[in-house]
Amino acid sequence: MDYFAHSTAVIDEGAVISKGTKIWHFSHIMGGASIGENCVIGQNCFVAKDAIIGNGVKLENNVSVYTFVTLEDGVFVGPSAVFTNDLNPRAPYPKGGKWIPTLVKKGASIGANATIVCGITIGRWAFIGAGAVVTKDIPDYAIVAGVPAKRIGWMCECGKKLVFDNGKTTCGKCGRKYTLDGGVCKEGS
Repeated sequence: MDYFAHSTAVIDEGAVISKGTKIWHFSHIMGGASIGENCVIGQNCFVAKDAIIGNGVKLENNVSVYTFVTLEDGVFVGPSAVFTNDLNPRAPYPKGGKWIPTLVKKGASIGANATIVCGITIGRWAFIGAGAVVTKDIPDYAIVAGVPAKRIGWMCECGKKLVFDNGKTTCGKCGRKYTLDGGVCKEGS
């Protein structure tokens, strides 16, 4: 084993867990789940069959990543954030594995207690505020908050809020340059 799993963690046969990953107290990784290198899976997390977690992902305590949720490299998921994979669940009418996928792109951060409704894409380096309910696609670098989540700004890859002047800005923290055109934020001048 080239990863760490606390003695209380449950790792089902068929789970793929890459080197350097740490899985903490009372977490459950189902067979068929895929977890990349150097991830941290906090206490009491659940990773379902056919969930994909990239490299360097951090799941804080009490996060469930359900079937067909994909978290690309460097994603941060705050405590008790929730992913869904069914838009209209009914206990007497199970879907039989016909779940709806969700994609969280590289470097995105999801705040504590946020709810991510299935079938959406969260863009690269996007920032989801604590307690937000995300019901639609979120563009790259967007900051969203509220119920339902609405865009309230833009954020640099390094985590500093961006302020645009005539559709251009330079991050005051790291010096990256961004352009904003028609509601699309892109790195570069």
